[in-house]
Amino acid sequence: MRVDRFLSNLPQFNRKQVRLLLVERRVTVEGVAVSDPHHDVREFSQVCVDGEILQAGKPARYFMLHKPQGCVSATSDPQHSTVLDLLDEPDKAELHIAGRLDFNTTGLMLITNDGQWSRRLTQPQTKLPKVYHVQTEQDIGPQYAVTFAAGVYFAFEDLTTQPAELELLGPRTARLSIIEGRYHQVKRMFGHFDNKVIGLHRERMGPLVLDASLAPGQYRPLTDEEILKV
Repeated sequence: MRVDRFLSNLPQFNRKQVRLLLVERRVTVEGVAVSDPHHDVREFSQVCVDGEILQAGKPARYFMLHKPQGCVSATSDPQHSTVLDLLDEPDKAELHIAGRLDFNTTGLMLITNDGQWSRRLTQPQTKLPKVYHVQTEQDIGPQYAVTFAAGVYFAFEDLTTQPAELELLGPRTARLSIIEGRYHQVKRMFGHFDNKVIGLHRERMGPLVLDASLAPGQYRPLTDEEILKV
């Protein structure tokens, strides 16, 4: 939200007062005086006027989890354990999942309270690849890569998937890089050839790679460097 709008929404200031406060550089965001009315204020930002704290801000949190099988990608579920149950962290209700995985799909899962950050990571418009290791019931033929690169048509949604890149690792194993990752996309793409996916593991989302030291069910905070990559 723009800082002028943030201040105008508070009961103690009208728009004229807000303009004056900014011109006189009496407003600070994260300790820095600002005069630009378009300066961005987020829920994580500390905002002060004349040294008085109007919004304390809260820490942005980012976690990498190695999702195990048999775990629901949800914040709560009446029947099954969820990925948030694996986190020993306070205020878990504030967290959300950036890019869900199916019940028995394993691998990289990112959990945060930063909605802007997670949208950059998951929205197809950003074209950040999601990379999966795939095991199939039958052999993967050479025509798969050609079809996936052209896009697979999903009749129910009336859409064609964006071009995907397939790297064959063995007769029934491959590495697949996709952009969207919705509608159980990977399984349905292989289902186009009546080939069942029997193992699916997400290795990477955009620039972020699953930490090889994390066992299934383990997690860690992201480093500052990892956060800034997105």
